[in-house]
Amino acid sequence: MENRADPDQRERSGPRETTHKSKETRPNDSAQSNAAPAHPPRVRPRLVFHTQLAHGSPTGKIEGFTNVKELYTKIAEVFNISPTEILFCTLNTHKVDMQKLLGGQIGLEDFIFAHVRGETKEVEITKTEDALGLTITDNGAGYAFIKRIKESSITDRLKIVNVGDNIEAINDQTIVGCRHYEVAKMLRELPKSETFTLRLVQPKRAFDMIGQRGKPNKCEGKMSSGKETLRLRNKGMATLEELPSNGEEEATCKVDDLLESYMGIRDMELATTLVETAKERTTPEDFGRGLDNLLGEFAFPAEFILEVWEVINRADK
Repeated sequence: MENRADPDQRERSGPRETTHKSKETRPNDSAQSNAAPAHPPRVRPRLVFHTQLAHGSPTGKIEGFTNVKELYTKIAEVFNISPTEILFCTLNTHKVDMQKLLGGQIGLEDFIFAHVRGETKEVEITKTEDALGLTITDNGAGYAFIKRIKESSITDRLKIVNVGDNIEAINDQTIVGCRHYEVAKMLRELPKSETFTLRLVQPKRAFDMIGQRGKPNKCEGKMSSGKETLRLRNKGMATLEELPSNGEEEATCKVDDLLESYMGIRDMELATTLVETAKERTTPEDFGRGLDNLLGEFAFPAEFILEVWEVINRADK
């Protein structure tokens, strides 16, 4: 991967200040003569990432993106496909490996594999238990998909449903554009004993791309290499950041576990945002108000907020 500033783009130092003073100030001196020379604007380093289609393609190069949607657009341009064909991306592996899923951060040496739409299938499921055994995440660009299938659950017994499958519709109601927490809520609210239909789109696979069905109690999302990562945000510009400390990483992993436990979703970027917000607050109540202002659409339950606060504070000690 090429991550460098071009030689002609490096920041140049401005002229040195003179130490002597003029003997007097003349009224008719121009404002320009008194103004300090302006420094040229700081140039952001050029970040170039290598990418392939996960089922097989030549290697392409992308740059100039600031969020996930722009990233997908850049990849689509390289391979002459529509951005809507991309279901999700993994880092440093072409396999459907949810531990290597691209979330909100990309290591500066990471290789990006894009998983595109494959076959569509419809599955009928009878909700014989309260929980379906699914953990949902999304790609940040309108597609929710299955990140984990709990062993021995209703869904696990249906071997046609796999990790990485995009959930396109529930009972013929499209959910394209819905966030993961909205999809998880729809599935939880389906009446028990009811039979419903999922329309799923599986990622296009090479012969050796078999994903894991589940891997409990393991933090997912640590996949960056190098000392810095490119942090992608839903709002605002991407930023170069240092890797988190061990304490911050531990807290983020535990918060991600709580998101799965309370809401049936996995989202390392959301977990990171919760940890960062807590560090700026002094009480659980203040933390809750901060989340409402920043992430009001999630409607976190009070017991979840309290448990997250306790986890983050224990990790800091």
